[in-house]
Amino acid sequence: MITGAILRDGILSGAHNLSNRRASVDELNVFPVPDGDTGTNMSMTIGAAVAELEALPDDCTVEAAAKVTASAMLRGARGNSGVISSLLFRGFSKALAGKRTAEAADLTAALQKGVEGAYKAVMKPTEGTMLTVARVASEKAAESTGQDAVALWALVCEAAQDALAHTPEQLPVLKKAGVVDAGGQGLVYIFEGMLSVFKDNHIIAADEAPEKSAKLSTSGAGKGVYTDDLMKVEDIKNGYCTQFLVNKNDGASSNKLRAFLESNGDSVVVIEDDEVINCHVHTADPGKIVSHALQYGYLTNFKIENMHEQFLSRQAQGEGLKKQAAAEAADTGNEFTYAAVDNDRAFGFVAVAAGEGLKAIFTDLGADAVVSGGQTMNPSTADIVAAVQSVPAKTVFVLPNNKNIIMAAEQAQGIADRTIVVLSTRTIPQGITAMLNFDPDASEYENATNMMQAADKVATGLVTFAARDSDFDGRKIKKGEILALENGKLVATGTDVTKVTYRLARSMCKKDTNFITVISGCDVSEEDAARTTELVQAKCPAGIEVTHLNGGQPVYYYIISVE
Repeated sequence: MITGAILRDGILSGAHNLSNRRASVDELNVFPVPDGDTGTNMSMTIGAAVAELEALPDDCTVEAAAKVTASAMLRGARGNSGVISSLLFRGFSKALAGKRTAEAADLTAALQKGVEGAYKAVMKPTEGTMLTVARVASEKAAESTGQDAVALWALVCEAAQDALAHTPEQLPVLKKAGVVDAGGQGLVYIFEGMLSVFKDNHIIAADEAPEKSAKLSTSGAGKGVYTDDLMKVEDIKNGYCTQFLVNKNDGASSNKLRAFLESNGDSVVVIEDDEVINCHVHTADPGKIVSHALQYGYLTNFKIENMHEQFLSRQAQGEGLKKQAAAEAADTGNEFTYAAVDNDRAFGFVAVAAGEGLKAIFTDLGADAVVSGGQTMNPSTADIVAAVQSVPAKTVFVLPNNKNIIMAAEQAQGIADRTIVVLSTRTIPQGITAMLNFDPDASEYENATNMMQAADKVATGLVTFAARDSDFDGRKIKKGEILALENGKLVATGTDVTKVTYRLARSMCKKDTNFITVISGCDVSEEDAARTTELVQAKCPAGIEVTHLNGGQPVYYYIISVE
């Protein structure tokens, strides 16, 4: 017996299971159905129900859990695959209406109802798709007798997996590409997530959404998934994937709207409930579609995507995967391995720093790659390009963290196969502050502006030694003498590293200073670093927060950041 709480948790588990594997489903996308990324669309669709499901109490009925899911998925449905997914769960809602719990027969009826609705909604149903996977699973469930609900759902999962494995035999385009149907795979992940709860009472947890994305698998490199041997961009006649919700006027007819969409596009899917109509169509004129739809009610949740651009982007991604596969096969032991651009990953970061501690600091802040370099070891343009092209993002911010490296970073802009934005950070503290001010929801321009504005407000102090007798800022310097520099200007000298360091920190303090960060180098022991930090705290005005970080950098005993 499946209770409302079990069904609720099962759907949550299915949503998480798909979300965790979204990227792998995306990689199964095969043209000529240029309809976005199937894994993303399906995950966003069922994900629209997560918050509402989590709000349901443990004593909820299966009717309530199914109704909440169907309603949320209808409104959140994206792409063909998302709409079809929502229709399957709408079947659950209809079949489980008025029920507190569900037995095997109820689950069978729910699947059948969903499959019926999905096939009716699709203009030209094609076998070898997620529709087939759902239908075969439903038929196997109907053939089964005497099973309890858990055993039945295990059978559904097995049948769905078997049907998925046969999809390449039904669709030549899948066989040519060497993949199974993407939508079918997504559906299997949902069903398996549900089974985890039904059978073991285990909700598959959602992976924490990392800022950084793993490299794309090279399994599709050279296959039809990413190449144009299945289709040319000029073959896409209805080039705009158009989707929206119609909040219905009284008497609005979804059948009339569907007929109009079918006469002005393809890949039409139209579903409705008492309040809204969810419309999906590929068309050459989205304006005409939207204008006509206004007759049926006011419109919300627009999504219009240019599939020509999407197709070309996938081709470029395919070329990148070939390079990535070649780099992985070569396994030369290089620090950075080429990664194809992940179209779902907007931003990435490359920082330049010397010392394992500084590398760890930038990595913790979100840097994807850290190039070894600094005052005495400036990386080349080629080093920076290699690091940038190891980051699977469309736009990569580069933080040189040294004035002598900025030009090399800027030269990389014309060489790398993805967009590079060079933030002209001149010191490590500026780079750290810039990273702290990144906003994932802001645009490339907004981030570049805001990050540099924050970086420019940071004062940098350096404690090092004189490599030779010299004259610095009009002062005689002896070899081995300890030097304190504030924003490049000599402010103190001495023979004791600790004393020179706290003198520098005190000199850098201003009325509006809030934070001081003391970054110790590789030649400073932990005990000395702790003692120096304590002295800096004691010598600076009360209310200033002093923090110590182990940077492990060469050349500089201490780097001091003042904000």
